[in-house]
Amino acid sequence: MTLPVLYSLRNCPFAMRARLAIFKSKEPVALREVNLKCKPTEMINASAKATVPIIVLPCSTVIDESLDVMLWALRENDPSNLLRVSSLHDDTNNVKISESSAELAEILALINQFDKGFKACLEAYKCAKRYHEPNLTECRAACEVYIKNLEQRLSQHQYVIDDNESMADIALLPFIRQFAKVERQWYLQSQYINIKRWLNQYLQSAMFTKVMAKYPLWTSGQLVVVFGDV
Repeated sequence: MTLPVLYSLRNCPFAMRARLAIFKSKEPVALREVNLKCKPTEMINASAKATVPIIVLPCSTVIDESLDVMLWALRENDPSNLLRVSSLHDDTNNVKISESSAELAEILALINQFDKGFKACLEAYKCAKRYHEPNLTECRAACEVYIKNLEQRLSQHQYVIDDNESMADIALLPFIRQFAKVERQWYLQSQYINIKRWLNQYLQSAMFTKVMAKYPLWTSGQLVVVFGDV
């Protein structure tokens, strides 16, 4: 069987959330860990963007946006119903069909809010810390606008949408993990008890350990590395 090929980078948050969704979907892929300073020709030929994640399907279709990779994986198989898609049956021929729910729209809207707003604030916060800039507090406060939103959500239920895990949780996880690492001591002493609970639950899970496993850099001709909860 020809597997989809996933070009990935272990610590890239976009690649991380793609791997999380693939792991959750239980769909096996051929993992190719790459170095963006020395990109393999096969990856560049697959996508002009040449940034991870990139997935190349057996039919030669290329998906090179992290959110689209997540949606592809979970639309292939979603045993935990992370997309909140309801299953229906046609009365005449008993054919199973799917119907997107209002919850999926909420999930995608929340992810978009963080992708469009929080990520820019997070990058500024990381730079302020790294280069000892005087606006560190202001940069952190800009991030906290989004963090407070999550804290409020997590004060009402176990996960960011409701009491069950959704795609929103695993899409936001890598970026909240980065936020928590910028000023580690400040974060540990912060008021965000529900975010700390939620984040620790993931970071201490067997799933996260598997998703973050270190693989050797891919080279042409090497044995296939199968990734996925299979």
